[in-house]
Amino acid sequence: MGLLTGALPDFPWDTLVPYADKARAHPGGIVDLSVGTPVDPTPAVVRDALAAAADSPGYPTTHGTAELREAVVRWFARRRGVPGLDPADVLPTVGSKELVALLPSLLGLGAGDVVLHPSAAYPTYDVGARLAGATPEPTSDPAGRLRDGAGDVRLVWLNSPGNPTGEVLGVEELRAVLEAARAAAARDGRPVVVASDECYAELPWDEPWASDGVPSLLDPRVTQGDRTGTLAVYSLSKQSNLAGYRAAFVAGDPLLVRALLEARKHMGLIVPGPVQAATVAALDDDAHVDAQRERYRRRRAVLRSALEDAGYAVDGSAAGLYLWTRAAGQDAWTTVADLAGLGILVAPGTFYGAPEHVRVALTAPDDAIAEAAARLQGA
Repeated sequence: MGLLTGALPDFPWDTLVPYADKARAHPGGIVDLSVGTPVDPTPAVVRDALAAAADSPGYPTTHGTAELREAVVRWFARRRGVPGLDPADVLPTVGSKELVALLPSLLGLGAGDVVLHPSAAYPTYDVGARLAGATPEPTSDPAGRLRDGAGDVRLVWLNSPGNPTGEVLGVEELRAVLEAARAAAARDGRPVVVASDECYAELPWDEPWASDGVPSLLDPRVTQGDRTGTLAVYSLSKQSNLAGYRAAFVAGDPLLVRALLEARKHMGLIVPGPVQAATVAALDDDAHVDAQRERYRRRRAVLRSALEDAGYAVDGSAAGLYLWTRAAGQDAWTTVADLAGLGILVAPGTFYGAPEHVRVALTAPDDAIAEAAARLQGA
């Protein structure tokens, strides 16, 4: 196994420690913009639901309560433009990261199988492939790779809006990947699963996404009414400040969801009952999501303006919780060091396969964002 042979990469955040120490040495202290962990309060409506369900002595079901799955169905129809989803085709997960890491293994992938993921990407797509013994492969053109491939691709990860770049895939781009995957499966006689990590979908900033919403892989304009081979993954960590609850779910192809359910029953991967109740409350309440988006919009405007005034370029970043930033003529680690000298800690793009950019998170309180902006403008 990879854990015994050293097949897994080093945990990237450990390499950031010296820069964190440098930032903490700033006279004003550190402003940590390196990690996208929510800092605002969990909404009262969610906490109340959790407390009301706290008397939970029995085992919850792996498939989740009917109320939870029905809430997911309502949410997909109301917020994501995906009507008609069957509650049976929804499965709660213990946060989304565990599913990303385990999906290749749960699908039975192994040696000789390829897992495609975005070229600038969250590292867990790569790690999940390695854990299964499969081969991770970054690509900026998954549809082209599927059309030209040798039949070795078994799983395609999409991430829209993307972490770290904020890229959003439109309906046509999503449909092109799905059609290429289906054509490859028919050509090679082997299934190809397309999985879309959509956990930043409620945080669009640029048009047309701010007005029209971010499309889901399960959108009927993408699937043409056939969800075969599709999985959409979503987490409430970002939209509802529920990172500590580990509240997430996957939905899509009935056969795939059923297979995942059976495997997860054996593994004991169960979302706690009170968290399931809290998830229902979060999914049914749009007001707190809109309020949180407005907080991030204000922080984003302040931070982006300060970065650009200081001479940094912000690329993409059309949605999500990050500003994908670079300084002309220097690599990511030099930029990390420069910002650490101002007491601002950011993540190098090398963590995500990009050598020039840094990822600047919006997940800091208003006063910390204002302090970072002041330091940048005084630099």
